[in-house]
Amino acid sequence: MIKFSGHQLSVFFGVTALLGVASCTNLDDAVFGQLSSAEGTANSVPLDPASTLQGAYQLLNNIATNQGNTYAMEEHPSDEMMGPTRGTDWDDFGRWRRLHQHTWDSQNDQILGAWNDLNSGVFRSTQALSVAGSDVQIAAQARFLRAFYMYHIVDLWGQVPFRNVTDSPESNPIVYNRVDGTNFVIRDLRYAFNNLTTTAANQATKEAAAAMLAKVYLNRAVYTNTTAPAGPYTFAKADMDSVTYFANQVIGSGKFALTTSGKYFDNFHWQNDSRSKELIFTINNTTTSQPGNVRNRYYMTLHYNQYVSAWNGFTTLADFYNSFEASDERRGGPVSDLTPSTGLNAGFLVGQQYVSTPGSSTAPSTIVAAKDRLGNPLVFTPQVNLSYATEDQGIRVVKYLPQPGAVDAPANDYVFLRYADVLLMKAEALLRGGSDTQGQTAAGIVNNLRTTRKASSLGTVDLTVLLAERGRELYWEGWRRSDQIRFGKFLDPVDQRPTASPATAVLFVLPQQAVDSNPNLIQNPGY
Repeated sequence: MIKFSGHQLSVFFGVTALLGVASCTNLDDAVFGQLSSAEGTANSVPLDPASTLQGAYQLLNNIATNQGNTYAMEEHPSDEMMGPTRGTDWDDFGRWRRLHQHTWDSQNDQILGAWNDLNSGVFRSTQALSVAGSDVQIAAQARFLRAFYMYHIVDLWGQVPFRNVTDSPESNPIVYNRVDGTNFVIRDLRYAFNNLTTTAANQATKEAAAAMLAKVYLNRAVYTNTTAPAGPYTFAKADMDSVTYFANQVIGSGKFALTTSGKYFDNFHWQNDSRSKELIFTINNTTTSQPGNVRNRYYMTLHYNQYVSAWNGFTTLADFYNSFEASDERRGGPVSDLTPSTGLNAGFLVGQQYVSTPGSSTAPSTIVAAKDRLGNPLVFTPQVNLSYATEDQGIRVVKYLPQPGAVDAPANDYVFLRYADVLLMKAEALLRGGSDTQGQTAAGIVNNLRTTRKASSLGTVDLTVLLAERGRELYWEGWRRSDQIRFGKFLDPVDQRPTASPATAVLFVLPQQAVDSNPNLIQNPGY
């Protein structure tokens, strides 16, 4: 059995201790790859394969339970989310504003937190693989998880430090460039795809590996463009054919289907594990155990005086909200087992807001107009100033539904990969020149999705339409930044970012502590 020295474990666990919480929390300066004081090998301990694999899964929780770090980096720089400063609330030394305005620097604690989370996930997955022995299922799950974490590192920074468990703790991790990192991810995912037999959505499965392979091949033109990372990109037909192939592996499995028309928010309901057939890869939560507790997803946006007494934080952009037809169910509205008892709708919240009054033995609860802190009607306005917002400015977003009576311990499973995403990836690949053995068309896929979501059919579906449709379907699910980069729109001006960003913004700055601790890392251009 492979053993790990106390020195190696201290390097690793010192990193994973970084957990993001509420917006005003300060992270310490630990950084992945930074060595602690030498401890020798006297404290070496054997690692159990199953528990080591579980440790690799646990790092997923940091993405789900934190409104910052990886999630913030994928959403705030895009056209669908921003974090306004409201008086003394939510300034946090400008961390959210800098993400939206593409003015981050190497000292940004959200970037450091994401770096540590994801690299720790890679290392834990490698640990699990190293002790898997002849257990192919543990090896396949470990390689899927390693690829999942490494995919995000490739996407965000374009450089991947890597340390084998047999490497000396005194040696600096090697660094894969973006091309080599992408190929590493593909190899791991192909192994997982060929070997996984697990079926639960909260575990790595053959279909989850196929969905991730489709995503990697769809972005491969971005990740392998070493001369112009901001594009333009050339999408190879072979890559697009791979997207359609792996999408068809998910579609053809017969395990997944779009939620029934009118039930879009069942994908994010506290019973989504039974109500939705779209969930491909998740973290399973119950009211007694929430390793991937979704509460931050509604706390981070709802007003103090709304149901759940939240933090009054993040909003969407007016232009993004206006991209929805009024009939589109994804835009939101009342939910039968949420709104009557709380006054809270799902989706986008704009205009007068409502709350429920406490009921009694003689009088039922009623829904009344909510008020702000000064007692005025709580009316959310579409326009918002990023630096000087009032408490009622900005359209709020409820994607994961708060579970009445269990808002701090909800049973909503956290969703990483969803069937609708796979369908839209296939449609995009077809538009970019891919072939399909099933005879589907991009327009057919998109219009089937739209009619299911109660939006009108479109006469023409091109790449501009496809990007907009991905936004409408997948908003606030953590994919928008990479989508905009792939479509060449990430650098464009948006509300509260009035000028085009430099091309170097398509890659994040490496945390300064990481560069200082590993000479094999070279700071990304422009920083």
